[in-house]
Amino acid sequence: MSREEVARRLEWSSSTLFRIETGRTKPQPRSVRELLGLYEVSGAEKEGLVQLAREARQPGWWHSFRDVLPNPYEVFIGLEAGATTIRAFEPLAVPGLLQTPEYARAMIRGGPQELDPDEIDRRVQVRVARQQILMRADRPRLWVVLDEAALHRTVGNDTIMREQLAHLVAVSEQGRTTVQVVPFGSGAHAGTSGPFVILNFAEPADRDVVYLETIPEGVYLEGANDVEAFMLAFDRLLAAALPPDDSVSLIQRVAGAGS
Repeated sequence: MSREEVARRLEWSSSTLFRIETGRTKPQPRSVRELLGLYEVSGAEKEGLVQLAREARQPGWWHSFRDVLPNPYEVFIGLEAGATTIRAFEPLAVPGLLQTPEYARAMIRGGPQELDPDEIDRRVQVRVARQQILMRADRPRLWVVLDEAALHRTVGNDTIMREQLAHLVAVSEQGRTTVQVVPFGSGAHAGTSGPFVILNFAEPADRDVVYLETIPEGVYLEGANDVEAFMLAFDRLLAAALPPDDSVSLIQRVAGAGS
């Protein structure tokens, strides 16, 4: 496809496309997304390139951790940092954005990869640094649904778990973060196929993204039907979950039982 044809289809000037192609200007993420859509680039490759466009305009802190971050996860951190709403479901563990440092260390140490102590330290630093988005004035709306199993699974030791559960209660009392629990009594539910994260963005051209963390790397879904399916699953999980206040009470009871 010629440069003139690409410019015509995107309704750009040929000079704009030339400046982007030759690196003479830093393109907007929206422009990169439109260009990749025309070239039929999709999935993780597309999200990675769009994220690179974002980072080119404002380098992210996570660049200094590239030695311990697989590329798909690095892309996820960048997307997470730019999201306005984050919805997460976790059936077995507390999600990274709400983990205490010691809980995170125990999770990373017990994960699928063999890591040396320095690598574990670096990954804990990444997990803690990610949480800074919840301290911003324009922090995202975070909505987390946990299976009750995540409260009972001892990660690390009893002390670490008590501190982690207390942290969940504390963040639940802050604005813009909601934690709800699907109790054991709910039986089978819409999250039995595993954890997922839905990211929403303020920019209309930035499509909503579903992230599935898998071995060996994460999977991105951005098709409208895929995102809608996971939004429906999340809504069904909310219907099965306890209300926020009752969820906090359950977390407190589990923490007290383990003390």
